[in-house]
Amino acid sequence: MTRPFRHLLLAALALPALAARAGDGMADPWNLHGQFTVVAQRHGRFTSPYEGPNSLKAVEGLKTTMDATAFVGLRLWTGAELYLNPEFDRGFGLSDTLGVAGFPSGEAYKVGHHSAYGRLQRAFARQVIALAADEGEAQADAANQLAGPRPADRLTVTVGKFSVVDLFDTNRYAHDPRADFLNWSVIDAGAFDYAADSWGYSLGAAAEWSQGDWTGRVGFFALSREPNGTRLDRSFGQHQAVGELEHGHEIAGHPGKLRLLAFSSRARMGRYDEALEPGLPADTARVRRRAGKQGFAVNAEQELAADLGAFLRYSRNDGRTEAFDFTDIHRALSLGLSLRGAAWSQPGHTLGLALASNSLSAPARRYFAAGGLGILVGDGRLDRYAGEQIAEAYYAMDIAPGLGATLDLQRLRNPGYNADRGPAIVVGARLHAEF
Repeated sequence: MTRPFRHLLLAALALPALAARAGDGMADPWNLHGQFTVVAQRHGRFTSPYEGPNSLKAVEGLKTTMDATAFVGLRLWTGAELYLNPEFDRGFGLSDTLGVAGFPSGEAYKVGHHSAYGRLQRAFARQVIALAADEGEAQADAANQLAGPRPADRLTVTVGKFSVVDLFDTNRYAHDPRADFLNWSVIDAGAFDYAADSWGYSLGAAAEWSQGDWTGRVGFFALSREPNGTRLDRSFGQHQAVGELEHGHEIAGHPGKLRLLAFSSRARMGRYDEALEPGLPADTARVRRRAGKQGFAVNAEQELAADLGAFLRYSRNDGRTEAFDFTDIHRALSLGLSLRGAAWSQPGHTLGLALASNSLSAPARRYFAAGGLGILVGDGRLDRYAGEQIAEAYYAMDIAPGLGATLDLQRLRNPGYNADRGPAIVVGARLHAEF
């Protein structure tokens, strides 16, 4: 453990001196949950006059991913909890998770393996401090959540290894690839280039203040050592700061939330225009130097009826430098609906429909046209640029308590921003079990 991260963890563990009085008499001292998810996807042959190193292959077979996770929780003292998430993973996404900036499976990591391998994906401490002497609300037992009272007005500090999007850019209807939509640019804000290793996790700390209808959260996280890297910069020399403001509201008695997010990253990253030196291959790795990247996201969710909800996200970053840890998107818009099955006498079923549009900045278009490669895309040329347009529909159904199955269909128009290739129709199935 590096010295800066050790200091952050020790600071969090020292917080019990500030923790407010809470009724832990009814709180669980520990819990254990688990999950198992398999996703299988395949696409049909599509128009592809040429392919490059990072292209979605025009012809390939069925691809599957599997992950099994244990969620271990332990209460340390009043308001303090420790969580560990060991996980086994196996498999590959389509084209080894390449070829589409809005990739069709959120269960596919940027690394794959034919054999199962284990990792400790999350290891973090959480301290909740009451801001008022109230009983608050009862918190149900769940994965990474111990049952017990939770103050309504509170300060929550989280330190350790976890995913930035565990806390930021969440959405009730589109955020969990194990339960709802699968496409990357639907479950997350596409232009939010959040800090992460190749599996989607980072080291850092976050503080969340909740009072009444308002919640504000800030975080500081380690970026990977190099774009899309498997190792994080544990010295925090390459880092990201994130802030988000959330407001809960009701419209005609139906709850909703609006979130405004901003982020700023500092790292060694290449500028697209500087990578286009005459006579040399287009390559951002050749021109990496200390630089910054900024962006924002607007995220809304709204219940429209008892079983119907809608969501919308818009995100944008400056687009001058290469994508660092998420995907090659500089502007993104997604919206959709989620309908529970009570309308057709199947309350355990859900139908989801979503549309997403992703685009590149002008410098990035020139870079990819010259044969440059990004994190996920790069056909070796880009004669006719066009924004990615994605449509996704899923139907999820409960098979038994704790066991569900999902059918998923996606249409990927202009994969990799290339109007000469596609569209690709991706058919998928998901099996998910949890306890």
